Amino acid sequence: MGAQPDGLVAVVKQDCPTCTLVEPVLRQVEQADRSLTVYTQDNPEFPAGIASIDDTSLEYSYSLNIETVPTLLRFESGKEVARAIGWHRGEWEEVTGLHDLGAELPETRPGCGSKSVEPGIAEKLIVQFGESSLSARRIEIGASEDEMEACFERGWTDGLPVVPPTEERVLRILEGTRRAPDERVGIVPPNNNECTVEKIAINAVMAGCKPEYMPVVLTAVEAALTEEFGMHGLLATTFFAGPMVVVNGPIARQIGMNARVNALGQGNRANAAIGRTLQLVIRNVGGGIPGGVDRAMLGNPGKYTFCFAEREDDSPWESLSVERGFSPDTSTVSLFAASGVTPIMDQASREPDALCRSFAACLKAVGHPKSANSPAPVLVISPEHTSRFGDTGWSKGRFRETLNRYLEIPVEELVAGAGGIPGGISEDRAGDQKTLPKFRANTLHIVRAGGDAGLFSAIISSWGGSKSVTREIVV
Repeated sequence: MGAQPDGLVAVVKQDCPTCTLVEPVLRQVEQADRSLTVYTQDNPEFPAGIASIDDTSLEYSYSLNIETVPTLLRFESGKEVARAIGWHRGEWEEVTGLHDLGAELPETRPGCGSKSVEPGIAEKLIVQFGESSLSARRIEIGASEDEMEACFERGWTDGLPVVPPTEERVLRILEGTRRAPDERVGIVPPNNNECTVEKIAINAVMAGCKPEYMPVVLTAVEAALTEEFGMHGLLATTFFAGPMVVVNGPIARQIGMNARVNALGQGNRANAAIGRTLQLVIRNVGGGIPGGVDRAMLGNPGKYTFCFAEREDDSPWESLSVERGFSPDTSTVSLFAASGVTPIMDQASREPDALCRSFAACLKAVGHPKSANSPAPVLVISPEHTSRFGDTGWSKGRFRETLNRYLEIPVEELVAGAGGIPGGISEDRAGDQKTLPKFRANTLHIVRAGGDAGLFSAIISSWGGSKSVTREIVV
């Protein structure tokens, strides 16, 4: 669209009571000032008796940055010098330089939303008429080609359908972050390709994210790309594990994440889409494809998506993120190299000490009953089990201390051949020690989640080549 000529400009639509109200005023202005140009967004025959310009494409409305109709503007020397929004007699008279406009009308009347800012329209107009901030290469598909099937055929999916990442959808999801689309986030293994905010947004669209998930998604990707987490090694191992995301803080509630019933299962969009985005970024940006560098012998269903929030709001204990030095008001993402979920069922223990012993007995079997100094798993404690400790005044620290004591294993049970099992440690390795800890440096990760009813907790084992990482989410 070329430069706007000098004079008056009005943008209206017939489907607006205020626009129809000022229809006689527009005729009054046109009779007094022939420079008036009227753009109509819906009906080229409106306003009656005025030669209006069809703007059903909304190109003019977009270029003029119209958010409300009617809008009246004045241009001088090719630049906008005045603007009146809605109907206000005094403002219209000031913009036009005319007097006694719409004497029979009320003094003021608010306008209606412009069609150019309706949901789903703004992004289309940017793509069609604006200067898009996107730089990713567009893939053209045939007119008869199904979009969903095209994504499958090009290897962009995790085995489930994805949302086709059109420019409009990517622009819409980028509204969820203040970060620039071309900002570099990191290098994604195994192919060590550069990853930008835009590339993450594309995969977030494919995974089914909403814009408000983007701060969590971006932080999860950043955590996965840290040296401590070791994403390349996690891909290459034959172990079961993949990245698991745990979210703490206010943002989990704000975006509707699930920390309660079925928190580790299906059914919650935020949980499912955030974890899936991370997996798709590793696949589509980094090239981490099963059977390629991804060498998991069996894998686990969590490699589709594994993401949940900690149930903090009614907990008697400090959360995972608070234990790691963050304030309760700070939103964080924690990443773990996690495998499958092993249940703990204890419906009989009523005393905290007995429940600690029960947990320890289950935890001793992680990986193998004869393994010691193993990578620390995540212990997900249900609210009912947590109440056994909270109701009797046990702090999280006391629980840890007691549990760690019961996780000391007699060396005689760990040596090779004990119990008729060939595996185990040599007696030389044990030295003078009578016991060895089940987990390295007693670093068990403890998270509270789940529904109100059910005396069940869970163990999520980990891969030893990775360290868990916690990062603050910056909105």
